[in-house]
Amino acid sequence: MNRLTRGLNLTLALLLWIPTIAEADIPKAGAKAADFALADQNGKTVKLADFRGRWVVLYFYPKADTPGCTQEACRFRDDLAKLTHLGAQVIGVSVDDTAAQFAFAQKYHLPFPLLADDQADVARAYGAITDFKLVKFAKRYTFLIDPKGIIRKTYLSVDTSRHSDEIIADLTGLVANQP
Repeated sequence: MNRLTRGLNLTLALLLWIPTIAEADIPKAGAKAADFALADQNGKTVKLADFRGRWVVLYFYPKADTPGCTQEACRFRDDLAKLTHLGAQVIGVSVDDTAAQFAFAQKYHLPFPLLADDQADVARAYGAITDFKLVKFAKRYTFLIDPKGIIRKTYLSVDTSRHSDEIIADLTGLVANQP
């Protein structure tokens, strides 16, 4: 085996060895949402439990101020009145630090919490992390959590241009069917 082939085999072996979260680790609809406490873009600690009694749109995004993440966040911003009318709180989470979250929120006037999950603990709890050891980022997943803290819907394939519309449609149906 020549040196190039050995190098390619080693690279392939390393890529296959790198741990990733299996789909089985993603909480399903009907599961209790994992609680958390993280700093938002202003350094204030935000807990999921703070929103008990409200619907929560918990969305994970790979990197602040990148094209897809900006489109998704701005659509949530633009649709915030509709979401609030349905009793929902939008919360964004990425593995960026608070400074990056602050700059992102300021630049695009994002009026909802952007949480800094720089240790990726929350993303890991929701199966929303890709961790290559040296580089990690959140997967673009969303969880719709009911007022009792139960996950009602998961979104694992997100089109950033229409995701907010999808959430509003699903939330409208869920709210209408509440006892």
